[in-house]
Amino acid sequence: MQAYRLQQQILSKTVLRGTARRFYAQTSKPAPPPTLPEPEMFSDTSRPRPYSTRPQRDLPQIKSSWPTVLVSLILAGSGWAIFMKYATNQEKISSSVFRSIMRSLKADPQLHEKLGDAIRPQPEWWLNGDPRILGHISQLQGNIDVSFRIKGSKGAGTIYFTSIRKEKGTPYTV
Repeated sequence: MQAYRLQQQILSKTVLRGTARRFYAQTSKPAPPPTLPEPEMFSDTSRPRPYSTRPQRDLPQIKSSWPTVLVSLILAGSGWAIFMKYATNQEKISSSVFRSIMRSLKADPQLHEKLGDAIRPQPEWWLNGDPRILGHISQLQGNIDVSFRIKGSKGAGTIYFTSIRKEKGTPYTV
């Protein structure tokens, strides 16, 4: 401990004078020369060695049968078809055409006489309370042909709406 303090004092004095030197540890014995391993002599070419010393096992065989593959394909295809039906129905519900039809239905006095107040689309349980809209809406091609169920306080009914545009730039014919 005293040697360390002495070394620190000398170091601080030399740093203050501007002549700093490095102090290295002094060993009394020189390091022994490295020993090299004895070279091995081979009489023939080398052979490849196994990568691991564990015993090799066979991989488990998975038996694939056609009924399993067929059932999984049918389930995947029907799941995709159900999703596409739901997604296109949601697209029709959120279209401006459907909202415009509903606005005109709610303002029609003859419909209020037949169905009563609170006219709204009839919900379906399997569509999570949304109405089912049949037909297609293709405004770019000029064809709108939809039908859906509506209900009011007195009764229910089906609305059929068809609109065609004969040329680009002309208004739709309802």
